[in-house]
Amino acid sequence: MDVAVLESDALRRVLTPRPAYSEEERDTFYLAMAFIGKLLVEHGVPVIFDATANRRIYRDSARRQMARFLEVYVDCPLALCLERDSKGIYRKAQAGVASTVPGLQAAYEPPEKPDLVVHGGRELPEEAAQRVLLKLVERGYLVMP
Repeated sequence: MDVAVLESDALRRVLTPRPAYSEEERDTFYLAMAFIGKLLVEHGVPVIFDATANRRIYRDSARRQMARFLEVYVDCPLALCLERDSKGIYRKAQAGVASTVPGLQAAYEPPEKPDLVVHGGRELPEEAAQRVLLKLVERGYLVMP
């Protein structure tokens, strides 16, 4: 299945080439990201948002814009995020180079009613992916052959 993955780091390079990660900039960025996703969905392209979206308002805004929306909350302990830090974001924050990392210096507001919770510390990625697919089928968003 062809899907558009809106990966926040890649999109940020276009929308905010010199990101400051201020609250105002994040508000604008996540509004733009949701709008791009909405346009793609309106043209029949399934979208995966690959983003922290650290405030509920960002995720709720995206949900309001798209009728067929599935919020998957990846609940992962901070220690495990630090261990899996492939981009070095958490290491930069701990070293004082980055100062607005959600979950460390910036607040992270977990969803109150996610459609699905994936447990990053207890599930293998393949198991989590299977549960996401099953939820999409259950909602009628995806038909398995």
